[in-house]
Amino acid sequence: MQTAYLSSAYLAPIQWYAKLLAYQHIFVEQYDHYIKQTYRNRCTIAAPDGPLALTIPVVKPDTPKCFMRDIRISDHGNWRHLHWNALESAYNHTPFFEYYKDDFRPFYERKYIFLMDFNEALCHTICSLIDINPDMQRTDTYHINLAEDEADFRDRIHPKRDFQADDPHFCLQPYYQVFQEKLGFLPNLSIVDLLFNMGPESLLVLQASFTQS
Repeated sequence: MQTAYLSSAYLAPIQWYAKLLAYQHIFVEQYDHYIKQTYRNRCTIAAPDGPLALTIPVVKPDTPKCFMRDIRISDHGNWRHLHWNALESAYNHTPFFEYYKDDFRPFYERKYIFLMDFNEALCHTICSLIDINPDMQRTDTYHINLAEDEADFRDRIHPKRDFQADDPHFCLQPYYQVFQEKLGFLPNLSIVDLLFNMGPESLLVLQASFTQS
């Protein structure tokens, strides 16, 4: 397959980023209806006591069905400060947090209006740090019937779904995690877990984590 459709995601999981290498063309969906408790506004990191979900609060849409592109970020709960403190606490002792932290800190100091713009800007920074340059663009409409050479991951990459059962072409290559001796290996966390632990070798892990047939 040549093309993959993905939902927008906040500090997306490793599975999401593996698709950027596995497919020649990537469409990020902006005309899907916003759904709560998904990676659109949520990521999972490895905190000292185990997996920790970080959720961006959003402004409640005026209508039950609101396009993802129109979802606005809420300032409720001082979430930027809390998320940055959580990232520092979780990754301050990893090999590469000190090296990359100045690339991420501005995202928790500047106020973005729209969630999709925030996710997209973060993604561009992460791709640059991993040293990949995927062919990515937003959708211009919501496609229901995809072609044979197109793969739909818009709902399949989901925090409540078993990625090992739902996505046989994604086989995560284990890598060093700072709390692994205490917690065991935690699979398919946010891409920042891979980046802060492995640095430039993140690309090698991603390349080894997908198969195509």
